[in-house]
Amino acid sequence: MTKYTLEEKESFIVLGIGTELKSDYTDYVGMNKEKENFWREVEQDGRLDALKAVATNNYIFAVNEAVNHKRMYYAGVMTGASTSQEHRVIQFPKGQYLVITGEGKTANELSSMLTGIAFGQVLPAADDFAYVGGPNATVEMGHHNGFVSGEMWIPVIKK
Repeated sequence: MTKYTLEEKESFIVLGIGTELKSDYTDYVGMNKEKENFWREVEQDGRLDALKAVATNNYIFAVNEAVNHKRMYYAGVMTGASTSQEHRVIQFPKGQYLVITGEGKTANELSSMLTGIAFGQVLPAADDFAYVGGPNATVEMGHHNGFVSGEMWIPVIKK
């Protein structure tokens, strides 16, 4: 079983640039391709840099959230500021979070790996807690020795 922790977190806000994921929720290859294309677009057109300019720390968030029956995906940062572009303010609740740590060769690899571990291994086997919805995120926290390190944060409740 993968190592994970349960951590109490204060509520926080992520300002995000989003896209709707069109692939079926079981089509992991399709979803990963959509996410990869989205990241490439926001990095190349400068929108990610504009977000980083108003960030309160160096963390980069990849957020999954259901909004109006749509599966939304966001590139975001923690901030209290806003920018002139259209963004979504994503409220993460105060409470207990499942936290899984890892590293990958790229941010996309890190996100895919942590998501697979969380939803494919840890949550299905959990007896004491459950994910009941709400935004969840992969948090890119740093780079070292050619790897991207980070965590997956998923709000959970006790069963």
